[in-house]
Amino acid sequence: MAAKTVQLDIVSAEDSIYHGEVSFFEVNGAEGELGIMPNHVALLTKIKPGMARFIKQDGSEEVLYLSGGLLEVQPTAISVLADVALRADDIDEKAALEAKERAEHAIANAGADFNYEAAAIELAKSLAQLKVVETIKKNITR
Repeated sequence: MAAKTVQLDIVSAEDSIYHGEVSFFEVNGAEGELGIMPNHVALLTKIKPGMARFIKQDGSEEVLYLSGGLLEVQPTAISVLADVALRADDIDEKAALEAKERAEHAIANAGADFNYEAAAIELAKSLAQLKVVETIKKNITR
């Protein structure tokens, strides 16, 4: 019989964010969105900035923001080495909105020596943080 949970470890340069059993893990990989369940095939990929979601062994759901990093999947373990990992409660919504507006303004008013890649990364990170905050707010109001 297949295992119903898989060990998930999420660490950042600053802290261990989560260590425990989960029945499902979702994250933005380099090639798109990944949904991982117990006994998943082995996988190693980069993580794009975005929302990560997992369902704990007790059925509760948790949502995080990951700014990037690496994901390693084995049939019995998932390891996330994140550049930055934030729980929804730790995201400064006002700062994320300001970063989004700065990036959009910079892109709209780009000059000859404009670094589009840096502005696009900043925009993607701020949008991902805002998506995490929005997701949590929707779940609270249900």
